[in-house]
Order: sequence, then C-alpha cells, then structure tokens
Amino acid sequence: MKTYYVYIMASKKDGILYIGVTDNLIRRVFEHKEGLIQGFTKKYWAKKLVYFEETSDIKSAISREKRIKKWKRDWKKELIEKDNPNWDDLYSSLI
Repeated sequence: MKTYYVYIMASKKDGILYIGVTDNLIRRVFEHKEGLIQGFTKKYWAKKLVYFEETSDIKSAISREKRIKKWKRDWKKELIEKDNPNWDDLYSSLI
C-alpha cells in the first residue's frame, strides 16, 4: 500500500509557510532543503519541515492539502504547534 504525505515547510518559527503533498516525504524535503526545486520554497527559504501527516489515499491527501492552504494563518499555526510547539525541523526524525 502506498503512503502519501501532506506537509508544511517553514522558513523559521512564525515565518513563511509552504504546504505540499508527496508520496516520498524524505526525498521531497531533501529537494526543498537543497534548493533542487525552483519556486516558492527556494525563493523564500522555507527549508524546515515543521508538520506532516500521512494517508493511504491520494485523493484525500490532495483534498487535505487544498483545505489547509485555504485556512487562516492562525489555524495553520495551531496545527503545527499542536505537535511541534517549537517549530523544530522534523526532517532528522525521518532519516
């Protein structure tokens, strides 16, 4: 069974947020961290993985990503801080 991830990258605590979806979280975060992907995260230095959740259904992952992107910033902060109050980089816990 395949696993999909909805994740949030941040530039720093209370900084710029990027929300994405992937089927390979370790690879995708590495790409963000190393600046291998042109675009938002490279431009705004959103290189800290501060939140992720997983699901086995790609449609639900995409739907969740779109929903979170529409949320108010305070709601996104609450989601992150529920499990990661210090906005620690969670990438090291994955590898």
